[in-house]
Amino acid sequence: MELKDLEIYVLSRKISSKVWNVYAGMDLQARKLIGDQWIRSVDSVGANIAEGFGRFHYLDKNKFNFNARGSLLEAIHWTELLLERKLITQKMNDELKKLLDELYPKLNKYIQTTKSLAQK
Repeated sequence: MELKDLEIYVLSRKISSKVWNVYAGMDLQARKLIGDQWIRSVDSVGANIAEGFGRFHYLDKNKFNFNARGSLLEAIHWTELLLERKLITQKMNDELKKLLDELYPKLNKYIQTTKSLAQK
């Protein structure tokens, strides 16, 4: 299996792409105050999944998967703040929330699967 075949990685990249399109349309102040944190947290999800994928031992893999999960929760936080501050539309929030909510349990399952496969 290659990284590009891993469903959680593909989904994280899809989210990153959507967020980037929103970020690119923000004015400089919004980017600096909240957008930079948002894009970093979203991109960190996929980056950590990729780094963990390349590790050998399940504990090492899951260290990065846990980081990915933390970044995912941070991304959800920033997305909610962006909506509250009217920097994204309700429609965009709903689209992102659906994807973020889809990724969370899949990432948790991947963490559990990684752990259980190593213990066989």
